[in-house]
Amino acid sequence: MRSHAWRWIPNALTFVRILLIAPFARALLVQEYRLALFIFAVASVTDGLDGFLARHFNWRSRFGAVADPLADKALLITAYLVLTYTSVLPLWLFALIVGRDLLIVGGALVYHYGIGRFEMEPSIPGKLNTLVQIVVILGIIVILAGLPVQPIWLDIGICLVAVSTVFSGGHYIVVWGKRAWRARHP
Repeated sequence: MRSHAWRWIPNALTFVRILLIAPFARALLVQEYRLALFIFAVASVTDGLDGFLARHFNWRSRFGAVADPLADKALLITAYLVLTYTSVLPLWLFALIVGRDLLIVGGALVYHYGIGRFEMEPSIPGKLNTLVQIVVILGIIVILAGLPVQPIWLDIGICLVAVSTVFSGGHYIVVWGKRAWRARHP
């Protein structure tokens, strides 16, 4: 059987990750943190595996290019939303994270309709921010699950997420602001 017959696997893994969001949210909400940790680990493995397969075998698709980062973002936003709702995380942190994302999406729409078509590519600070958010959520769930981690990491994690969110949001504003300026003033 040829390799292209398996091209659907990365998209199926992304779909599995989307399906895991509801049980993950429920586990966090009812404070079943070890189950939440397991679901988060499975989601992380599917994310790594679908990315590897898409790159290694060139099983990329337009659907995957859109759905994969949306699945990642939905899982992270769900984690931060539920942990904010259950008072584990402060409301201001959730507002900062969502505000940054809305700023980026709003800026992209303004650029698209006001300047012209573009391909949105994640920046290094944006990727770093996502990594920090993932590691911090993982650390928080590990703490909540009662595994041996120092609780000080919760406060450090909140600070790291806040700093990386502000920095990456500012980076997107500067980079896309310059592109818009150059496009309008050649």
